Amino acid sequence: MSQDLQQKVYPNMSPKILLIDSYEIFLNGTVKILRSYYPNAKIYAATTVESALHQIAIIKPELVITDICVAQNVGEATQINNGIQLLKELLTNNPQTNILVQSTYINTLVRIKSLIDNHSSGFVVADKSLSSKEILNRVRWALLGETHTKDIKAINSGLELKPEWLRLLNLAFEEGYQDKAIAAHICVSERMVRHYWYKLQEVLDMNIEELKHQGKNLRVITHIRAREEGFID
Repeated sequence: MSQDLQQKVYPNMSPKILLIDSYEIFLNGTVKILRSYYPNAKIYAATTVESALHQIAIIKPELVITDICVAQNVGEATQINNGIQLLKELLTNNPQTNILVQSTYINTLVRIKSLIDNHSSGFVVADKSLSSKEILNRVRWALLGETHTKDIKAINSGLELKPEWLRLLNLAFEEGYQDKAIAAHICVSERMVRHYWYKLQEVLDMNIEELKHQGKNLRVITHIRAREEGFID
């Protein structure tokens, strides 16, 4: 490692780091880990998406460490979609910001794969179960501008998720729409909706004919598999 890079990742640096987590126990634990290695770091904290976006605009952190399941506003329940939308905002409007996603829901990042692929700065993932030593490794990688998404099961299995399939899944399993209502809602034919189901089930590696032969409910199996891959909550 060159001297310049050493200066970027070793304890004498003083990066501005924003931590986003709606659970105080994890927030405080991460602060403690960071302080142990970067005593000069300027560390800020946010427990909601609203607060995080406000602080990002003001302090312009070099590194954002965020959970995925977070609250939108004070007093509201934590939701995975809130974190996904926050990351969309960061990846779209803050290309120079390094990002470390520290969460137990990292597979859901497959939903924004294209934005991650196009991010020009660091993007690293870390499961919350990792050791303090490994978390610090991920922090260093992110500060160096590296990309590490090998832990995201769906991305590394080669699955490709199209936006229209995500919309289909949300309408079917979050809103409870049937195919006719889905078609009307997204302004396509019912035949196209059936095509979306087929392609989605193909990507999920479902043996349609075998499942039909076994008398399985394809929509239920699709729901289960989509949740396993992180496509839906």
